[in-house]
Amino acid sequence: MFNYYLKLGWLSLRANPLLSLLMVAAIGVGIGACMTILTVNYTMSGNPIPHKSDQLYHVQLDSWDANDPGEDGYNPPDQVTYNDAMALMNGAPGFRQVASNRSGLVLEPEGDDERPFSVDVRNTWADFFPMFDTPFLYGSGWDDTADTTREPVVVLSRELNERVFGGEDSVGRTVRMNGLNFRVVGVLDEWMVVPKFYDVTNGPFNETEEAFIPFNLAVDQELPRNGNTNCWKPPEGDGFEAFKNSECVWIQFWAELRDEQEKAAFSNWLDAYVAEQKELGRFPRPLNNRVLAVMEWMEDRQVVEDDAQVMLGLSFLFLVVCLLNTIGLLLAKFMRKTGDISVRRALGARRSDLFRQHMVEAGLIGLGGGVLGIALTWLGLRGIEVLFGEFVENLVGLDWVMMLTAVGLAIVSALVAGLYPTWRATRIMPASQLKAQ
Repeated sequence: MFNYYLKLGWLSLRANPLLSLLMVAAIGVGIGACMTILTVNYTMSGNPIPHKSDQLYHVQLDSWDANDPGEDGYNPPDQVTYNDAMALMNGAPGFRQVASNRSGLVLEPEGDDERPFSVDVRNTWADFFPMFDTPFLYGSGWDDTADTTREPVVVLSRELNERVFGGEDSVGRTVRMNGLNFRVVGVLDEWMVVPKFYDVTNGPFNETEEAFIPFNLAVDQELPRNGNTNCWKPPEGDGFEAFKNSECVWIQFWAELRDEQEKAAFSNWLDAYVAEQKELGRFPRPLNNRVLAVMEWMEDRQVVEDDAQVMLGLSFLFLVVCLLNTIGLLLAKFMRKTGDISVRRALGARRSDLFRQHMVEAGLIGLGGGVLGIALTWLGLRGIEVLFGEFVENLVGLDWVMMLTAVGLAIVSALVAGLYPTWRATRIMPASQLKAQ
């Protein structure tokens, strides 16, 4: 019977193509506007590492000024000082733990005709790669020895490896950055983390870094820092050594804690460390350590801005307006068919049969609107990309989940829009219509 209703619905749509196109367009425009904003929000709020997001924790220590508590009077700084990062790396009981910061170096290609260019770099530790499950195309990350001995090794992104080595296996070869020769130990495969949870401070929707080098080596060589740095009081002295010993926060710290026991042990260690530092005259504020899992950290940092939520609400309101227009068009279309409906009722068709027939027709309109909505969503995302450029290029992808969502939302919307017109049309008394005929 369903196939029969599909046939009747298709013939009805073909009988009045202009009106049918208007209804499809109304649904499609509403879906396009709604799904454009919904896709961006979906990407922004997605779980970037779902298989272990409940085991990765961002660490905050409240080392700030007692008289100037910072952001909102309660939240501790989102980064840690160098001395605190080193104390955590050397003593905290995490299964894995990583201190890292963003840097920018100048890569000097081997060819005489090649000009040097800037490279986005992350200074980190060996645990970074297994901790965040980075995929490798060639080689692997470095080992703990390289961290201790400050060995000049580097892991390249796939894109940088293609630019410098033409995509070949470059493990064992050398790249020169900021006057230092780095031995390539690994090349990452495609790895795009959205949001970039491990460094929300410097931009949750920035691209992943192009190269990764040992943190200790970067500090010893006093390589430049490109990330955010905040200080509640100036360093006591000049030079990089004074900066390292200051209360300036510039390092992100993450720990992998596999269960509640490990998390409790880690939190207890933090409390004991802060108590020890208080005796030395640091940490003047009340105890306020934070150990937040990935999604808790995303929510705490409000990765999805309030403005984006407002835009999403407005887009759904626009969809409602489009549905109201569709209801009016469907009502006009179905009421013009009351003569046909009355004849079918007189021949024995039940109201429920006629209701299902016209709801199938509304579903076909929704299907067409969903397909049009996908096309308009793609155009909307491209428009956002053109308008905002590289700032949003990681947010404007349209995957199968969003495409199926668009079609499903369009069909449901059309069915909802078709309820009242169908009910009105099937409530017409056949006798009055047949008498008029």
